Amino acid sequence: MEYAKTIKLDMSYDEAVPKVKEAFKAKGFGTLTEIDIRATMAQKIGAEMEPYLIIGACNPDLAHRALDAEREVGLLLPCNVVVRADGDGVVVQALDASIIASVPGNPALEPIAAEAGRLMGEALEQLSKGN
Repeated sequence: MEYAKTIKLDMSYDEAVPKVKEAFKAKGFGTLTEIDIRATMAQKIGAEMEPYLIIGACNPDLAHRALDAEREVGLLLPCNVVVRADGDGVVVQALDASIIASVPGNPALEPIAAEAGRLMGEALEQLSKGN
């Protein structure tokens, strides 16, 4: 099952992270959390890996509508966006928002997930064009 939308950017990781945040912000998604996986793995288990950031992106209006439809959907929020170094470029992956509706199987979540997916797709498209 495909659960992510993926693009590759021809820029450094350090250049990509703020651009990704800005592209999602332009579509109404704020950054709730940031998890630096590289630093966490190094600190917790001494593992080395490429720069890898998980951004917990949230569109407050959509999140509110989803939570009104089903309180338990909070387990699937926020929408995660991954930015990771890949060779001499960067991979950006965003959760396929249809997962938010498909896991609980609540039809009331479908239009909300579709709107989130459309906006996230537009952010990825903006990033691809700006590359």
